Amino acid sequence: MEFKEFGFSEELLDGLNAMRFEKATPVQEQTIPVIKDGKDLIACAQTGTGKTAAYLLPVLDKLVRNGHNKINALILVPTRELAIQIDQQMEGFGYFLDISSTAIYGGNDSGEWNRQKNALTTGADIVIATPGRLIQHLTMGYVKMDTLQHLILDEADRMLDMGFFDDIMQVVKYLPKERQTLMFSATMPPKIRELAKNILVEPDEVNISISKPAEGILQAAYMVYDTQKIPLLNSLLKDKDLPSIIIFSSTKQKVKEIARSLKGNGFNAQDISSDLEQADRENVLREFKNRNIQILVATDIIARGIDIEKIDLVINFDVPRDAEDYVHRVGRTARAQTQGVAITLINDKEILEFHKIERLIETNIYKIPLNPELGEAPVYNPEELLKGRRRGKGGKGKPSGNKRNNYKKKPGKKTNKGE
Repeated sequence: MEFKEFGFSEELLDGLNAMRFEKATPVQEQTIPVIKDGKDLIACAQTGTGKTAAYLLPVLDKLVRNGHNKINALILVPTRELAIQIDQQMEGFGYFLDISSTAIYGGNDSGEWNRQKNALTTGADIVIATPGRLIQHLTMGYVKMDTLQHLILDEADRMLDMGFFDDIMQVVKYLPKERQTLMFSATMPPKIRELAKNILVEPDEVNISISKPAEGILQAAYMVYDTQKIPLLNSLLKDKDLPSIIIFSSTKQKVKEIARSLKGNGFNAQDISSDLEQADRENVLREFKNRNIQILVATDIIARGIDIEKIDLVINFDVPRDAEDYVHRVGRTARAQTQGVAITLINDKEILEFHKIERLIETNIYKIPLNPELGEAPVYNPEELLKGRRRGKGGKGKPSGNKRNNYKKKPGKKTNKGE
């Protein structure tokens, strides 16, 4: 379906043509008519499917047609990076429109605070904000939301994972009850349903490829011990003529260690984590997007919500703690129907976690044999590990006889029976 078929205003179509947007993605095709009809919406779609344009375009179209001079739409997001990215997309879509937007996020820069305050008080048409920083402005009393018509939650599942449920509900108290509320999420766990019941009214629902990587991703994995991971990584990247690579790791310490090793072996690599100042993080991302940095080593801070196109290779240095996070990590590649590769390094303690991922995405991911020069590798045997767990239980979830007989109460320790 082409964008001109949605009946958008000529000004908006001019912006889309300038950005070479022609055909809508499935999530755009299914959600834009719902949003244009003014209905509340829950949209569940994996990362990289065009969710941002799905909600921005119909909102911009309404602003063009109905006029605007005060805050009309509020987009809540989990991270400042995503707020900045959406604000940048707004600039593109609204190039031929007289519509203003502002990104509201945390930081200690007094100049940035004053810029945000000025944008909120003078009435930017669209506000893109992290919940915590927006609440700081709202409690000061100078932000008026009585003209708001649209509340949009982007990466809603991630916001709840980060503990923003109460913050979201606090923000909602400042908003008009009569509004259109749109919720976009990559996954739909029970807590998302709970949030939806609290803030949406009879929503339509759209589900697109829930919790499965894009078809264009070639997925593979290696079984390794921890001491083999960095040597394997250096071996994998040697002589690879790939302009854009992301390596994900769970901790800042590992990220620094990986980047230090790669740099020491002559790779053009840079690490990014929450330890960096905001300006430094933005500079690293900018250099990576511009292909001045080949390898970006990152924590999950950019696993979601950062729109970096044409990633050739994603490497999970360790298995994501949550199975759904795997989808977000590997979703950095094969975006917009392109091809990409995702490789995961699995140690002997991560086998069952990776097994959960395979069950979630309903795929048995190929395990590439480890080069014998790196030594013997662990065996991927989740079934045996699960059997072992079951054998360790005596009947209906009770400890086996040996474990019960070997149990000793700690002195002074009371049991649930008051012993």
